[in-house]
Amino acid sequence: QLQLVESGGGLVQSGGSLRLSCAASGFIPGRYAMGWFRQAPGKEREGVSCISFGGITTNYADSVKGRFTISRDNAKSTVYLQMTSLKPEDTAVYYCALDRRNMCWGTDYWGKGTLVTVSS
Repeated sequence: QLQLVESGGGLVQSGGSLRLSCAASGFIPGRYAMGWFRQAPGKEREGVSCISFGGITTNYADSVKGRFTISRDNAKSTVYLQMTSLKPEDTAVYYCALDRRNMCWGTDYWGKGTLVTVSS
């Protein structure tokens, strides 16, 4: 069984930065994509960013382009999301996902989420 555990969420002022981490453990596929999604109160879950196993493919939602950077350390089975210039509208629960077929935006497995709150 595979588990994803997010960390790094918290309260930050508008314009600030946070770095989220998501570590995979258990039965990890050989090559897999990972991604970040978020869900704000009263809204549907949306894709934020994703990255392929080798890091060649990265995608970002238009709303975070230029502010967020996704990266990964395959030796640690961990994906990161560096968030800068945070805005109140970035407030959400951020979820990590893993895709066994190395498909960006794939979601075979989910973490339980970490809350990011951006104050104005």
